[in-house]
Amino acid sequence: MDDILRFALLGLGLGALYALTAHGIVLVYRGSGVLNFAHGAIGMAGAYVQWELAVNHGVPYWPAVACGVLGSTVLGVLTHLLVIRPLRRASSLARLVGTLAVFIVLTAVAVKRYGDSVQLVPAKLPSGLVEIAGATVSEDRIWLLGIAVFVTAALHALYKRTLFGLGTTAVAENQGAAASLGWSADLIAAANWGLGSALAGLTGILIVPVIGLSVTGLTTLLLSALAAALVGRFSSFPVTLAGGLVIGVVQSELTRFGSDVTGLAASVPFLVIALMLVARGRALPLRGTFLERLPALGTGRVRPVPLTLAVVTGLLLIGLSSPLWADAITNTLVLSLIILSIIVVTGYAGQVSLAAYALAGTGAFIAGHAAADWGWPFELALLAGVLGTVPIGLLFALPAVRTRGVNLAIITLGLGTTLETMVFQNTDLSTTPGSDGIAVGKQTLFGIDISGVDHPQRYAAVVLVMFVAATLVVANVRRSRTGRRLIAVRANERAAAALGIDVRAAKLYAFGLSAAIAALAGVLTGFRSTSVVFADFASFESITALGLAVIGGVGFLVGPLFAATFAAGTVGARFGDLVLPGLSEWMPLIGGIILVLTLVGNQDGIGRELGKQASAAERRLLSKRGPKHAGVAQGSAEAATDGDEPVAPDEHHAAPSQTARRTPGLPLHVRDLTVRYGGVVAVDGLSFDIEPGRVVGLIGPNGAGKTSAIDAVTGFTRAASGSVRLGDRDVTRLPVHRRAAAGLSRSFQSLELFEDMSVLDNLYAACDRPGPWAYLKDLVRPGSRPLPAHVLVAIREFGLESALDRPVGDLSYGERRLLAIARAVATSPSVLLLDEPAAGLSDDESRELAHLVRRLAEDWGMGVLLVEHDVDMVMSVCDEVVVLDFGRRICVGTPEEVRGDPAVRAAYLGDLSPEEVAP
Repeated sequence: MDDILRFALLGLGLGALYALTAHGIVLVYRGSGVLNFAHGAIGMAGAYVQWELAVNHGVPYWPAVACGVLGSTVLGVLTHLLVIRPLRRASSLARLVGTLAVFIVLTAVAVKRYGDSVQLVPAKLPSGLVEIAGATVSEDRIWLLGIAVFVTAALHALYKRTLFGLGTTAVAENQGAAASLGWSADLIAAANWGLGSALAGLTGILIVPVIGLSVTGLTTLLLSALAAALVGRFSSFPVTLAGGLVIGVVQSELTRFGSDVTGLAASVPFLVIALMLVARGRALPLRGTFLERLPALGTGRVRPVPLTLAVVTGLLLIGLSSPLWADAITNTLVLSLIILSIIVVTGYAGQVSLAAYALAGTGAFIAGHAAADWGWPFELALLAGVLGTVPIGLLFALPAVRTRGVNLAIITLGLGTTLETMVFQNTDLSTTPGSDGIAVGKQTLFGIDISGVDHPQRYAAVVLVMFVAATLVVANVRRSRTGRRLIAVRANERAAAALGIDVRAAKLYAFGLSAAIAALAGVLTGFRSTSVVFADFASFESITALGLAVIGGVGFLVGPLFAATFAAGTVGARFGDLVLPGLSEWMPLIGGIILVLTLVGNQDGIGRELGKQASAAERRLLSKRGPKHAGVAQGSAEAATDGDEPVAPDEHHAAPSQTARRTPGLPLHVRDLTVRYGGVVAVDGLSFDIEPGRVVGLIGPNGAGKTSAIDAVTGFTRAASGSVRLGDRDVTRLPVHRRAAAGLSRSFQSLELFEDMSVLDNLYAACDRPGPWAYLKDLVRPGSRPLPAHVLVAIREFGLESALDRPVGDLSYGERRLLAIARAVATSPSVLLLDEPAAGLSDDESRELAHLVRRLAEDWGMGVLLVEHDVDMVMSVCDEVVVLDFGRRICVGTPEEVRGDPAVRAAYLGDLSPEEVAP
């Protein structure tokens, strides 16, 4: 019992340091909305400044501490001013990677200056022994706990009771409103960055006597601090303190059981936090949740002649290279594969994963044991490593189902670190007797000796062929129906689900494919020598890999090769040494600086510029061949990459009404629909029916519950009860995408189009229904088919013929409104729910839209629910009108009956005459 208490008290001291570090993260997040992944590195810099001054320059301890804290403060403010502020209008991915770039730069400088050895630093806090309830513990742990409690109380008071705290809260809630009250968002952010970074420096100085002074130790402290900050939801200092203390105590108690579970002690807190995030998260983002401008995407188009020439040239260079150059080429290609895996999961699917190296190590681990324990040849071991890693990748994807963005980045980094700690660093699992890793011997491929030790050129050639094959697979996915679905999920998960796309399946697919590619890189890394050594798969290297992916262009397939050259040990480093001897030692720092410059100057990376130049060259070439070829070059880039030639509506000569008319769909029956958000009842016992070929209007003032009703009917809220039936089928418990597939389609108030896709691809995303084998077939042969007839008719009906190849961002507001409805129609629904489709349109545009809505019912046989503030439009187009007030239905009937209801006229229609609202 005494041991339990003693280790708990020791854990409280460690947890106090976690909490102090987490407080700094919370300060930065509250002040600027940025999750600072460089926080541990900034604290590390402050600790090294203090140590340098105190040990090497004889500065007294406390003045050196002040200088260390000041150094961290300055670094934090400079990070905000030079990196984060220029990215304030960039995507959340760019801002996250901006902090990763600072992390890379600071760690590269520290490693260059101090190496990565551990320095023992004497404690300055009182270190005597004290007895508490029969347990003896070091006095410094009690001091650390007291400091953490004091800082927590001070921060809580600062942000609750001072103008600065109120200003920070105001800026976090609404920058525009705060600016109108005289608060400067930049000043508030800079102050919080400085204060949070000062805490990072103080924590770093306080913790080095406990864990030792090293670059790795202080930067990995970030994970435990992030876990504590997550417990406090990045807002509450007392809850963050409690989270840090609990994590520290759990880790300390687990270490009581000995070194066999050291990995478990370091990993369990992150697993617990992952479970908490998954429990808190939502399967789909809330209404109005959008990412800012996303990184640009390449087309995935493969040009056979240039590709063949590049491969032949590469093989010739490998054949003529020395062993050192062949080794550099292998390093470059393997790192390119890692980056390629990031393009799949982050570039195409929009999921920020920091697990690439953990998955690469998993592939090497599985293949290594297949070769060493079971004697499998290289070909089978490689296949086992790649396929065996896919289920692990799917496990990493599970948090992505219910969380996203920076939270997902934290979870994947934590899970990757868990895998590294518990498996890769476990000598019982990751070594064979007499070896520093898993002994796999020298490799042959189909009987040919390709040993990386004896024949590095042959091995490099094999790696090149496999890299090209993997790139072709990813290019196929980009051009396929599967790729279109991934990009739709990346652009807008809510809209994708509303079109019948299974968001969960898309994410799982992206993680699975990414894991397979990362595993391929891991196997090729491990088997280049006679032993698979797991020091090559440090989890934090995934941060550097993501940074390199951004440099190359996270959405472009030409990016990995160019980005990989900025890493140590690659072709770029070898060239650097030829130009300036010793330059390769500075490659991590150079890469970090280039990443910062890339983010500030060109967030789309090198790949975007190369793609522009290639497209321009192709257009010039085609223009010389005549008008026919030039016209092809001017077509939709996206359509060309999909292998789907856009079929012009004019090619279908049937009249629109004849083509569109169909057997009426299924009726919708809603009974006792209730939506509660906490204690607020947004919809109260609403019932209505929508028959095929009829238009039902749903009107009421702002806040009456109209959009909440649509959200509940289509499955976008979990706070709903009641019954929703489509025909004879009860769809009440079906998820959004299955309701959409059953025949419930909708539009959104805020449109929620796929902004980084063309008009044509928005429509394809809606009407594509790939079968279960499409996910596999699209790896080798991208599926393609012409647009269905009803979509072609919709294109004509909504006047989108001339806009098919245009990006959504180039459309006028009216065209965007029409596209949103046309995309919903493209799903071929039984019932179409339109949420304020005329908002922002002119009177003429509204009348034309009313005509189109009427035709959808009469000519297409759809049932339509129309939610609209334009009462004239509702009364002119609807067969029946339902009136809501505070979530309750107060009237239902024909437009004439609703118009004649005294309560409705008084509340909603005012003194409109029958002539003014007559159909």
